Amino acid sequence: MNVLTSIERAARRRLDQVALRCGAESRTYGDLLATAARFAGFLRERGLEPGDRVGLYLHNEPEWIPALLGIWKAGGVAVPYNYMFAPAALRHAATDSGARWVLALGSDVARLREVLDGTDLADHVIALTAVDGAEYSFPEALTAEPLERTVPRLDGDDALLMYTSGSTGTPKGVRQTHRNTAAECEAVIDAWDIGPEDHGLVCTPLFHVGGLQLISLPLLLAGGTITLRRWNAAEYLDDILRLHPTVLAIVPAMMIDVVNLLGEQGRDLGFVRVCMVGGSALPEARLKQFTALTGIVPVNIYGQTEQSGLAITEPIHEERRYGSLGKPLDQVVRWQIVPAGSTTPLPFGADEVGELWVRGDAVTPGYWRLPEVNAKKFEDGWFRTTDLVREAPDGYLYYVERADDMIISGGENIYPQMVEGFLQACPLIAEVTVIGTPHERFSEQVTAIVVPSQPGVTAEDIAAYCQSVPDLRGLQRPRRIEIVDAIPRTGTNKIDKPALKARFAG
Repeated sequence: MNVLTSIERAARRRLDQVALRCGAESRTYGDLLATAARFAGFLRERGLEPGDRVGLYLHNEPEWIPALLGIWKAGGVAVPYNYMFAPAALRHAATDSGARWVLALGSDVARLREVLDGTDLADHVIALTAVDGAEYSFPEALTAEPLERTVPRLDGDDALLMYTSGSTGTPKGVRQTHRNTAAECEAVIDAWDIGPEDHGLVCTPLFHVGGLQLISLPLLLAGGTITLRRWNAAEYLDDILRLHPTVLAIVPAMMIDVVNLLGEQGRDLGFVRVCMVGGSALPEARLKQFTALTGIVPVNIYGQTEQSGLAITEPIHEERRYGSLGKPLDQVVRWQIVPAGSTTPLPFGADEVGELWVRGDAVTPGYWRLPEVNAKKFEDGWFRTTDLVREAPDGYLYYVERADDMIISGGENIYPQMVEGFLQACPLIAEVTVIGTPHERFSEQVTAIVVPSQPGVTAEDIAAYCQSVPDLRGLQRPRRIEIVDAIPRTGTNKIDKPALKARFAG
């Protein structure tokens, strides 16, 4: 059923409790329900039908969550647009989704209309404040009569349409049903025993599963509190010390930012009960630094947008295995590991590399309006993740590489994540990523893109370090080392490897 009904049930039990904070603003559960009902009434009065799409072109603003709940209450499908999208990607996602309205900051309306020029959506912008060019303002929308009854939706009906970052091509709309969303929230609540006393500090963007399904919605469904902010390492650390949140969710790049900020000066953040880290490979050396400096033991998580954000995690009551993704959440996903070129899964615990295939309550039913992609990505109901993993005999899964990131040099398979792990131990390196670039003899060569930890570090210095580490010799040796000021990231703070490959293709 409509996932909002579960959130409403939790909210009615604590109408006066603060549900959401953002900057100086705070909103109680009662406020959320009232705002959602009025926005839903506005949408229904203007002809929104169940299944119609409504876009959200916002970062972590206080109106984001109540607007989302209002869309669901009206029976609509929310479409969070990546706030960091380039104009072409944003225009594609907006037109492809067929959204009837889009909610945006007043300061973004002129630019948004320019991007959407010539489309129907350009004339249907709802601004958070009254500005020229917007059809309505959000305060104006909230003068509508509240919708009393939540429009029924079934488990298989879409709740969200989330567009991938598009770093590998045109953004694809990932359908997420009401059951996908509810199952994901239930899995998070169950995995970490989230309750009304928990407080989540949310710095990952709400237009991404890491900000929405992984932390914000589960906290609200459990009756807890969330504080929204944008990423700034120093301000984030200040908020942690001031607010004492119990639940965090970050990506590895953010963890590295905090480590670099702290330097040698640790802070006791032991009041943080759960710190989920995912979105890309965890550098073990930095993870141990983070724990030593803060007292926080991060929990590794794995889950693509197509899996609603979480499919595998480390069980918090079992001994930590560094480098492991953990175990699949078998209440919401089934899984198997399939070798390249085969459709027959490996035996459980085979300890061999293969592609992870998943299906189940947390897994998308498919991509929006992309039948050819669906035919390629789904095999007999199984979603092919394109992620290479191996399962150890004890049932723990280990991430190996994206199949399309794997480097084939001299006919040998080289996994960039493994090379990155050895390089992260180098004291001269603040941040590093590894890509494959063309090589005349070996076809591809291992290329390390390095942000140095101190001025004056050269490629020759890094090469000398590699020569001293047996695991960084042979074909795994970075034959090319590029020193950069910063490593580019996508709108969701992941390393933008396609951009690096394009930059260093020569």
